[in-house]
Amino acid sequence: MSTLAVIPARLGATRLPGKPLLLLGGEPLIAQVWRRVAESGIADRCVVATDSHQIKDALTAAGGESVLTRSEHPSGTDRVAEVAAMAAFHEYSVIINVQGDEPFVPDSAIRGAASMVSDGQFQLGTAAAVASPSILESQHVVKVVTADDGRALYFSRAPIPFLRDSSDTVERDDRIRQHIGVYAYTRESLAQWVALPPHPLERIERLEQLRPIAAGISMGVMVIDEPAPEGIDTAEDLERANARWTHHFAGRY
Repeated sequence: MSTLAVIPARLGATRLPGKPLLLLGGEPLIAQVWRRVAESGIADRCVVATDSHQIKDALTAAGGESVLTRSEHPSGTDRVAEVAAMAAFHEYSVIINVQGDEPFVPDSAIRGAASMVSDGQFQLGTAAAVASPSILESQHVVKVVTADDGRALYFSRAPIPFLRDSSDTVERDDRIRQHIGVYAYTRESLAQWVALPPHPLERIERLEQLRPIAAGISMGVMVIDEPAPEGIDTAEDLERANARWTHHFAGRY
């Protein structure tokens, strides 16, 4: 099935102003994310979706492809849906949404999310990493619990699965999964997602993926063995990311 990767990007971040244009390995962050996804070969085409002419110009200068979208989108998913609905992208059956501030997202997470959809088992796909109990108490880390067939049952910032009895520690620890913020959609399921009104659970947890889950849209979760990537939300995060980039990708990008 033909696949389109879309990376939504905007300049509205408050914790790290101008984040997409800050430098990682000497290039704008958003350009480096685009390059990694495009050169992975997972998608047939990769574009950045943005409402910013500055971001578009930065992508053009870096040899990347971008699409201007409306500015009023409440979420990255809505921005991705606008691109998917454009006539220029109608040929793509599977749409992948990759976050623009995670340059180290594993290829296995993107490929795995896409496979959840392309094999016809689920309407939506995402990924998660096997994790340790240390993530459970952090509200900044999103956890996911899945059914036996890989279907997402619930996402939360709270510690799930919750340990009621210490005798079940081993069973609990074997099921701790950290969500990785990459999504894959069929064209139809993406349109269905953004047509739904925000759900109370989505507003309570501040997790947009609870909207389709609550509506009964199936979402498969590919669990990978690699660690979940670290996003870039602060100046300190960017400093660490530059050190890691130099170590792993110097000379490649």
